[in-house]
Amino acid sequence: MLRLRNKLLPLARLDQLLGIAGAASSEAEGGFIVVVQVGSQTFGIVVDAVFHTEEIVVKPMSTKLRHIPTFSGNTILGDGSVIMIIDPNGIAQAIGAGAAQVSEPAADAQRAESDVKAVSLLVFRAGSAELKAVPLSLVTRLEEVDCRKIELSGGRHLVQYRGQLMPLVRLKDEFRIRTEGRQPLLVFSDRGRSMGLAVDEIVDIVEEKLDIEVPGETPGSLGCAVIRGQATEVVDVGYFLPLAFQDWFRRNDAQVAGGPKSLLLVDDSAFFRNMLCPVLEAAGYEVTAAAGAEEALAILKSGRQFELIVTDIEMPGMSGYELAEAVRNENRAANVTLIALSALASEATIERGRRAGFDNFVAKFDRQGLIAALKQASLQWVEAA
Repeated sequence: MLRLRNKLLPLARLDQLLGIAGAASSEAEGGFIVVVQVGSQTFGIVVDAVFHTEEIVVKPMSTKLRHIPTFSGNTILGDGSVIMIIDPNGIAQAIGAGAAQVSEPAADAQRAESDVKAVSLLVFRAGSAELKAVPLSLVTRLEEVDCRKIELSGGRHLVQYRGQLMPLVRLKDEFRIRTEGRQPLLVFSDRGRSMGLAVDEIVDIVEEKLDIEVPGETPGSLGCAVIRGQATEVVDVGYFLPLAFQDWFRRNDAQVAGGPKSLLLVDDSAFFRNMLCPVLEAAGYEVTAAAGAEEALAILKSGRQFELIVTDIEMPGMSGYELAEAVRNENRAANVTLIALSALASEATIERGRRAGFDNFVAKFDRQGLIAALKQASLQWVEAA
């Protein structure tokens, strides 16, 4: 067993599962543990080493080998090596139905309370020994690229990634991208564009309540939080995205001085919600996110009250205009401040938004303008009080 994040994780050694005769015994103390979840089962597979990630073409098993449940197929690497592909479902069957992750009773009450607002965070190091973290929901993939494939063009580091050129960004200018071996990257992707954030190493993935206690004073930092008992810098991913693509969106430095704190964010883009929520929370708001206008209305009708609603205009199904009209027709939410977000800001859309009941209209990727609009609403609430 392994105690992992207040749970007991059953372990199995891969060499024993595969029946490899004469192989050195894989020990958890000196090897790596691959955490696997199959249905309701979560278990760890002890392996000798982890090399890198690679995209492969899965080839079907030979008819003579298809009765072996631990393999799902095979592939041929560039050097001609034949690699067998492990089937997690087959491993789960071999371990047995009893291999389920078990909570420790003493930690159940504490976990029930801490899991309410816990988020998954990716902890890493880049440029120094200090720990850094980003919300895992923002990270599309973790990659290790061959340094020989990193190109320098126009003063920028680029790598050909999934048929496109992907800019590589450094946390600080003094951080040096590797020239030999493999370069670890955090890949952020949205709507056909990708950015690679170069790091030194991935440390861990943790479940923690993201409570930024010390606001960041340098560009690219949301501030510092205690994560797994250590002071950890929470990286503002939104600051680095425009370094890859200038039109992605702009950063903001403003924070809320007072006024309304409860905010409902409505947007059908999961990436945008995951990107903006930590920024708004770091600015002092208590943020609830909704994946669409219908979900937002259901939250409001359940009795939840908000002082601010920030919503996208262009959404499938019920639009932001219709949401604003529905909110204004509700007596309990008649005084809420409504802010519209739109990728296409024109006089016609702004006028239509005002007719629907919006108090302000902000370009969707103008984070500085959004915080300014929220700050203005805060000042109005303070003056009214």
